[in-house]
Amino acid sequence: MSPMLPPSWQDILAKELDKPYFRRLESFVEEERARGPVYPPREEVFAALDATPYERVKVLVLGQDPYHGPGQGHGLCFSVRPGVRTPPSLRNIFKELRDDLGHPVPDNGYLMPWAEQGVLLLNAVLTVREGEANSHKGQGWEEFTDAVIRAVVERPDPAVFVLWGAYARKKLPLIDTARHAVVQGAHPSPLSAKKFFGSRPFTQIDEAVAAQGHAPVDWRIPDLGPGRD
Repeated sequence: MSPMLPPSWQDILAKELDKPYFRRLESFVEEERARGPVYPPREEVFAALDATPYERVKVLVLGQDPYHGPGQGHGLCFSVRPGVRTPPSLRNIFKELRDDLGHPVPDNGYLMPWAEQGVLLLNAVLTVREGEANSHKGQGWEEFTDAVIRAVVERPDPAVFVLWGAYARKKLPLIDTARHAVVQGAHPSPLSAKKFFGSRPFTQIDEAVAAQGHAPVDWRIPDLGPGRD
């Protein structure tokens, strides 16, 4: 996996790749792939870092682990490929976006337009066994993605950290809240959606991004047309 780390993150995370935990993690993931399907595909494990270069991160949204269904996870948290049915949590995010900022719910769940504007869509765990949520939890990914979070925290340029749900909020101690903004709230999962709805996270993010002097994020996701979801 090491050679697939995007160039803008290579120097930032180089020390992590040489640590014993990362070598064990690489072996674990390769053994898992030999046994059966693991998502996302090998070439998309670092897709979030590839889509949002280190120096361009202005918002970091933290998810838990990739979708575990065929064709779903492609390396960006909450996102699915074009043509894949939008999962429930993302549907709820879109509903809140509509109610918060007035943007229409798109016909697809492909969040690459956000990533390309500096929204790092980072899962805490970057791989998963097919059909088994959290199956790669505790194998070392958390240590690696904590290093990603710390790297963004240590930049001179401030960012906005979006922590939805109890799992994401556990990362709060990693963030220097004197320099960076944090938007917290309930997870958009159907289990906690009642608390998520009405929280207006996008307004909070936009206000923090503006206060930090960054260009605004256009949260609209373009429709892909008939036959897409």
